[in-house]
Amino acid sequence: MIVLDPWFYVTAIPAVFIYGIGKGGLGGAPGIIAVPLMAMAIAPAQAAAILLPILCVMDVLAVKQHYRHADYGILKGMLPGSLIGVALAGLFLSVTPESGLKLLIGGLSLLFCLQYITVGTNKTQKGGTLSAWFWSLLSGFSSTAIHAGGGPASIYLLPLKLDKIVFVATMAVLFGIINLFKLIPYSLLGGFDQTNLMTSLVLMPLAPVGVKIGVWLLHRVSQTLVYRLCYFFLFLSGSKLFWDGGQTLLQS
Repeated sequence: MIVLDPWFYVTAIPAVFIYGIGKGGLGGAPGIIAVPLMAMAIAPAQAAAILLPILCVMDVLAVKQHYRHADYGILKGMLPGSLIGVALAGLFLSVTPESGLKLLIGGLSLLFCLQYITVGTNKTQKGGTLSAWFWSLLSGFSSTAIHAGGGPASIYLLPLKLDKIVFVATMAVLFGIINLFKLIPYSLLGGFDQTNLMTSLVLMPLAPVGVKIGVWLLHRVSQTLVYRLCYFFLFLSGSKLFWDGGQTLLQS
């Protein structure tokens, strides 16, 4: 059995495509919209669980394409904090109701929109070890909660002024590792039931298409334009989820 609601596929198909494009050529950040978009049709926890196996397939494709260009020194400094963030998010998800998840997803979505407006890609101050741990932990946490770790990771990486290819490659390897570890809390929380796994399989063929489009776009399209569009839709979906979660809590 799979998810049968047509509205789910109206949100899920573009969400998977956008995430794949981000994985393939835009550092992963556009994927921030995926779970908020899908959560407009189904429960946020189910949306995240359906998406995770698809992300793992995307990771294999993206890492295979980019791993030679990743900066492994930077990765060494970011991975410990990221994996702690994964563990903390797993604990958080185990005790949070659906209305709380909607508030979390909506709140983080709006926070990332604010971060994009105020920081964008123009931050110049480079962070040290403490900064690496802080943003990596937040990245691991938000990646586990809503598959949206690209924003915090970018806040740390962008000031390093990496070459565009190195930046994309480093993000690909980082989230390839993070997503593998995310399988542990999602499995323990029962996210991979038959319905979710079968729905993931139905959407899976979109993964390589999205990644290939992202690789093709890497050298051809302005990242700024793509990010602006993604954050615009993120703001709309995040606002709706935050409102719905708040209304549910107030009525309970």
